[in-house]
Amino acid sequence: MNNKKRILLVEDDQTLANVYISRLEIEGFEVRHVLNGEEALSAALAFKPDLIVLDVMMPKISGFDVLDIIRNTSETMNVRVIILTALSQEKDREMAKKLGADDYLVKSQVVIGDVIDRIKHHLSET
Repeated sequence: MNNKKRILLVEDDQTLANVYISRLEIEGFEVRHVLNGEEALSAALAFKPDLIVLDVMMPKISGFDVLDIIRNTSETMNVRVIILTALSQEKDREMAKKLGADDYLVKSQVVIGDVIDRIKHHLSET
């Protein structure tokens, strides 16, 4: 029986994604990575993640739109979502909160260890 927590990583920067995938797997998570918002929505339904790490600025569908759809879809509405973005403006943080993000991390203000800590924190609440 696989009791690993599932993380869906939505990040269009492949280099950055590879760093996160490696670290998350070392930490014992099962990771699925997608490159854009469209793939994120189908993966959220198929993979059934325990938590989604979601970039905002992506091709096709923005992270904010993905979050909005996830929160309004019965199968995914209770999945924890951490926004991990380059956007550091307060208005972006407020938008994420309004749409139902569980956390908001700015890439330039965190190191990978901080992100892992937040993931573990949110998963311990489920």
